[in-house]
Amino acid sequence: MKIKSFLAKPYASIIHSRVRKGMVTAVADQQAILQQFVKLGGRTQFGIEHGFVNIKTYEDFKKAVPIRDYEAFAPYIEKIKKGGQNILWKGKPIYFAKTSGTTSGVKYIPITTESISNHINGARDALLCYMAESGNTAFADGRMIFLSGSPELERVGGIPTGRLSGIVNHYIPRYLRGNQLPSYETNCIEDWEEKLDKIVNETMKENMTLISGIPPWMQMYFDWLSERNEGKKIKELFPELKVIVHGGVNFEPYKARLMDSLGGDVDMIETFPASEGFFAFQDVPGQEGLLLNTNSGIFYEFVPANEIANENPTRLSLAEVKTGEQYALIVSTNAGLWAYNIGDTVRFVSTNPYRLVVTGRTKHYISAFGEHVIGEEVEYAMLQASRDFNVHITEFTIAPAIQVSEGLPYHEWFIEFEVPPTDMDAFAAAIDGYLAGKNIYYNDLITGHILQTLKIRPMKKNAFIEYMKSIGRLGGQNKVPRLGNDRKVADALTHWIA
Repeated sequence: MKIKSFLAKPYASIIHSRVRKGMVTAVADQQAILQQFVKLGGRTQFGIEHGFVNIKTYEDFKKAVPIRDYEAFAPYIEKIKKGGQNILWKGKPIYFAKTSGTTSGVKYIPITTESISNHINGARDALLCYMAESGNTAFADGRMIFLSGSPELERVGGIPTGRLSGIVNHYIPRYLRGNQLPSYETNCIEDWEEKLDKIVNETMKENMTLISGIPPWMQMYFDWLSERNEGKKIKELFPELKVIVHGGVNFEPYKARLMDSLGGDVDMIETFPASEGFFAFQDVPGQEGLLLNTNSGIFYEFVPANEIANENPTRLSLAEVKTGEQYALIVSTNAGLWAYNIGDTVRFVSTNPYRLVVTGRTKHYISAFGEHVIGEEVEYAMLQASRDFNVHITEFTIAPAIQVSEGLPYHEWFIEFEVPPTDMDAFAAAIDGYLAGKNIYYNDLITGHILQTLKIRPMKKNAFIEYMKSIGRLGGQNKVPRLGNDRKVADALTHWIA
């Protein structure tokens, strides 16, 4: 055992114990965080405008602070960008995390002295809990890669600004710097394909033990590695690879193909990070659900997903949530976000402790005909049908086909196959059946002859990569939207239909 893995054992035990204790105190910790936030935020412009001095309870907070999305926060962000202080949080942010919103364009999410530890410690705790639970610390001695954005930062209103992954890159502990790949120079390359080419060159002869990134771009990295090495599986190239850390999108639709590319067993750790905060992580390997980060500078609220568009939706604290329900996630943070709708939906699989799964996006659903089909439902249907037909998919997205030349409208599925079905019609019927079984409204529309069954458009190889390249969003943390109520993505994809 080498020195890093040896020293990691006691540290992992300490953090793991702290996380376990936090499971018991989650509700009390949340109550304390809200009280602390209201007190600290009382002297900010936002706190004064919203009467924080009169807030004594969670009920008071709900009455005083409405739910907002980024568009509603933008005027406050603009004041900060123009040099304003004490706007949303005391002083000024130490960073802006720059992110491309699917509906908001470029967003600038504040990170403060108080909130940066949430982003850093969340990833740390995920790895250390894995070490404590599995006993595997050996990967700490090998090479590690995080497929991230550039660590080079620009300045917006005098505040260092960049991708969250690039910001966090500056906080990697010194003792791990020697293990980290790619090189700083390669990480700074903006063009994704040029960057990936350099990453492959720098890593394919190394002893890689941990690889982290979002699944679609991890798959692209694996494909390039395999092509450069006569089709070898990743475990042949990296026999000591022990851990894959993933997050950002639902892993299940990518799992079969990724596991085939790996060609051997590798432990998986799922995380739930965002520019607004590091919300949850898989604390027990192989167990369903991510442990909510309840004592790390974030106060959580939950709105029933079907109410999120209402003027006055129901707002629930952590103590009030139930398993099995779909909730829109609302956060208030020590970066100055207040009752902020991050746009994700979640479902709790346990409340003792509080573990959840991410089920989709509040603005990514299809309800062109009243069906309100969500991401979790289409991903479930795709996964089940793919298993039945031994199909591997690379990527997919869905849009409503409303104005049709013949017959009833339908859902149009654009699918890039790695291994296609031998009977496309039967495969489409299977997906349709699973989806109807999950969503009663969709089932009613099909059986009531309002919709016809879905249609599949097989896509050319690399269709989604080419699409993302065409809109300037290839690589990094960018994701293909799975669902949409319009045909913006669908119409663009028609260029790559097989």
